[in-house]
Amino acid sequence: MNEIKEIVEDENKIGTVVADDIEFHGRLVFKNSLKIKGFFEGRIETKGHLIIGQEAKVSADIKAGIVSVNGAINGKINATQRIELFSKSATNSDLVTPELYIERGSVFNGTCVMNEK
Repeated sequence: MNEIKEIVEDENKIGTVVADDIEFHGRLVFKNSLKIKGFFEGRIETKGHLIIGQEAKVSADIKAGIVSVNGAINGKINATQRIELFSKSATNSDLVTPELYIERGSVFNGTCVMNEK
């Protein structure tokens, strides 16, 4: 699990970072890794890794390979590999994933359906 946290904290290993002063509305599609530090509202689609930063506020329906949540998120999340909810995160979402990691101190309100990989 240390490897996962290292990727989340080291922005040099992330393909794209949406800065904390950016407000984005719409549909976001990407292939590799992306970290949102600002505000996003809409839809997100990727086979890659989506990282929600600690100060981020996201309201979106998400389809991704891996979703790591450090900030606040509302919406539906469907991950083909796993969803990670780190401490201090606030997740108000319905989740569909084969693997779920919830760190102590995180808040999760919603439902979770665990499917096979």
